[in-house]
Amino acid sequence: MRWRASVKRGSFAILALLSSSAGILDNSAFGEPRKAAAPAQDMLFDFEDGMVPSLLQAANATLSIEKSGRETVLRAALHSRENLYTSLNFRPEKPWDWRGGEVVGLAMEIGNPGRESVQINLDIVDGQGRTATRSTVIPAGGSGTYYAPLKGSDLERDTGLRDDPDYWRMAGRKFTWMWGTKQLDLSSIREFKIGSISLATDRTITIDKVRIVRNPVIDPNYLKGIVDRYGQAAKIDFAGKVKSDADLRAAARAEVAQLRGAALPDRSRYGGWKNGPKLKATGFFRTEKVDGKWAMVDPEGYLYFATGIDNIRMANLTTMTGYDFRPGSVKPRDADDVTPEDSAGLYRVPDSALAGRFVASQLRRDMFQWIPEYNDPLGDHFDYRREGHSGPLDKGEAYSFYRANLERRYGQTSPASYMKAWRDVTTKRMIDWGFTSFGNWLDPSYYATAQLPYFANGWIIGNFKTVSSGDDYWAPLPDPFDPLFAERARATARSLASEVRGSPWCAGIFIDNEKSWGRVGTPQGQYGIVINTLSRSASDSPTKAVFVKLLRKKYGTVAALNTAWGADIASWGALAKGVVLKEHGAARQADYAMLLKAYAREYFRVVDGALNEVLPKHLYMGVRFATWGMTPEVIEAASEFVDIMSYNEYREIPHEGAWSFLAKIDKPSLIGEFHMGASDAGLYHPGLILASDQKDRAAQYERYMDAVIANPWFVGAHWFQYVDSPLTGRSYDGENYNVGFVSVADVPYPEMVAAAKRMNGRLYPVRFGKKALK
Repeated sequence: MRWRASVKRGSFAILALLSSSAGILDNSAFGEPRKAAAPAQDMLFDFEDGMVPSLLQAANATLSIEKSGRETVLRAALHSRENLYTSLNFRPEKPWDWRGGEVVGLAMEIGNPGRESVQINLDIVDGQGRTATRSTVIPAGGSGTYYAPLKGSDLERDTGLRDDPDYWRMAGRKFTWMWGTKQLDLSSIREFKIGSISLATDRTITIDKVRIVRNPVIDPNYLKGIVDRYGQAAKIDFAGKVKSDADLRAAARAEVAQLRGAALPDRSRYGGWKNGPKLKATGFFRTEKVDGKWAMVDPEGYLYFATGIDNIRMANLTTMTGYDFRPGSVKPRDADDVTPEDSAGLYRVPDSALAGRFVASQLRRDMFQWIPEYNDPLGDHFDYRREGHSGPLDKGEAYSFYRANLERRYGQTSPASYMKAWRDVTTKRMIDWGFTSFGNWLDPSYYATAQLPYFANGWIIGNFKTVSSGDDYWAPLPDPFDPLFAERARATARSLASEVRGSPWCAGIFIDNEKSWGRVGTPQGQYGIVINTLSRSASDSPTKAVFVKLLRKKYGTVAALNTAWGADIASWGALAKGVVLKEHGAARQADYAMLLKAYAREYFRVVDGALNEVLPKHLYMGVRFATWGMTPEVIEAASEFVDIMSYNEYREIPHEGAWSFLAKIDKPSLIGEFHMGASDAGLYHPGLILASDQKDRAAQYERYMDAVIANPWFVGAHWFQYVDSPLTGRSYDGENYNVGFVSVADVPYPEMVAAAKRMNGRLYPVRFGKKALK
């Protein structure tokens, strides 16, 4: 259905989004069609005067005013190559006051006259500098009303979902929540920005009727009964939705009958390019630069490029049910564990704990139409999470609808026999779809299959001391100068060695993930580790002690340090006790860079050393940098020790302007995570990169992979992840994204499968070219 706006000119009253059928909005999230509501609205911009507002500033975009039918709209041409970011910044001379009403939101008409969808980010900033970021996707040739809730009871409670079902009974599409604060000061809105990031091609959008919406009707039951017995959206119909156990069994039989698990004819035993040159074979994976392009080389000596899918495992696929158990009835985590809670498999509480089960969150419990009893045949798919990152519960019972659906789909002829069927089917899928590897976070039970290369993963966790970058999104960073860190690194390496067992099928090893190393843009962001650590006492922080030693070695006297820094530090002892630095001049930043690199070098040196002790023939794949949390100093330090650099890049494409540093470090690199998602699969949050539907998602996937394959420094890319997130959010952090190659019912998305087959089928000739042929 195409969306179009109907506007009553000359007033701020009703703007109703109409379908092509007599003004009825079919919002299936509420279960039935109904007439669009008419909330009160205050116009900010309607562009009827034919002028670009003076308070509007554009970056990497060209603005104009044009007629569109009977309306006058703002047209923005968004440029793709000049810069990573495009933005339209609306900033008044005095902050806006948007108060008034129990429920408040910002709405606007947005159109996309082009042939490609475009993801639009909306950033709203209050007078205190706090930002709320939302996003939406405008389909190719589409237009309609898009709105962002700014005030309301829904924004005051944590549901455990990254984004919730639509709850306004107003015609339009809700901007998807991304990050920031949900509690803006509406009395002082400093600016709002509309823009895009990392466009692959130029796009154009139109904007009209930017307005404040007050007091729309709210659906009071928008969170009740939203999950059916299969873990699917109960109130939404969509392609591929499972209606019965018979559906699942029939789909499984049909798929198993056609799966062959036969590699493409141009593949070597390990997935390398059999039709390409034969290089030195070492019996293990290695790297080599060939004709100016980095490549992995498989154990037999064939050129190899890693394509695959992450997170083929049971961990991180459970969702909180709202139940908990009496304190003391659940076994605490072991201090010697080498796997974090969110990466651990299912843990079912002992039967002795069941009598103490109680509802800890009625909000969560009411989301489910069905949860089995523990003695139910499907009761063996319960889990218990002893810690979490975010959500209304920091611990509690969880359930895996995906694992339950595997039992329904494949049956059980012996205890957990459906898990063997799942491994067999999944392996054949990966090979039939043309992938050359499994991605990160693979269930170790796959390691011994010897059918497809894999990447092992470990985490360094323990009670070692930590440091902070000031923006520790997942957790504080380790203090690598603490001897306990090295001890725990060796424990992780030994655990991995016991799983890998020297197998040549292990293409490489990742250690840790998305640590908050720092953000470029401000001294505090880039050098937060150093600035925060300098404020601490050297007696409590091994890293601080090293920093003091390095500064003493460089300057000799405190007077010399004070002269360079323009500081007034009384003595080296005073520095060791801790100094709070509020100014960050050029000389200080130069030293910050030195200290940050020293910190990062120690981290990577320790990890590399631990792996070399027990896994010397396997590639160290690095730490999977989140591109929102890395700095040049840390990258340079890592490149001294890592065999293949790894990055998680959630963008439309890896924009060439953001990746020019690869030429400087000249190391083989791999994309550890990326994804795209859409809202037509029954989930309430598409993901970090938005597509208009499954066809568009598949097209974006191919485009991203084509960009990676064309880059001479990349040696692979892994999609995140195999299975969609749980509808009501994964237990650890609430992610509820449509980012799977398969649904919660283990049903593959045909568009994604077809795209993967096309991309993998042309992989090697495109990457290495005809001149590389034998």
